[in-house]
Amino acid sequence: MKILSRIGKLKFSKLLRLAWIGLRNPLLIWPTHKATIKTLQISDELYGSAHHGHNSANAFRHALWNILICKNTIKTLKQAEKAISWAEKTTTLHENLMPNEPLEMAMDLHNNEMGRKFYLELQNASEAEIIRFLESRTAVAVQIKTVEETSSLKDGLVYIEE
Repeated sequence: MKILSRIGKLKFSKLLRLAWIGLRNPLLIWPTHKATIKTLQISDELYGSAHHGHNSANAFRHALWNILICKNTIKTLKQAEKAISWAEKTTTLHENLMPNEPLEMAMDLHNNEMGRKFYLELQNASEAEIIRFLESRTAVAVQIKTVEETSSLKDGLVYIEE
């Protein structure tokens, strides 16, 4: 119940933002939640607790999270562009509600965006195919040292620490 404990620590204004997005899109809450849980399960199976760091396992998790949100919400939204927009809105909101240091946030936002880009290639892929694809991209992820580096790396995953 890590998610509930983190929500409980939010300021009232942030809770209102979270509630508002849920109220405006009630049919997307459950598929987004399922994508989040599945992402954590897969990441735990493959990387143990390592995916909670600022490493390539974390890059994998963020990309997978966005892909699975898109895959789960397309059933309701019917259009890839709308599913991608929803994934962007919700994952960016998450980053803003639970902020990290600037470099860590830039890494997370970049890997979220890469997941949404990858989704376009993987719309009809099975879960196993998605995982293999992301594992291959994770193997060639690029280590970054500055926020600015993320803007020059448009085609791959990034990480901060080994």
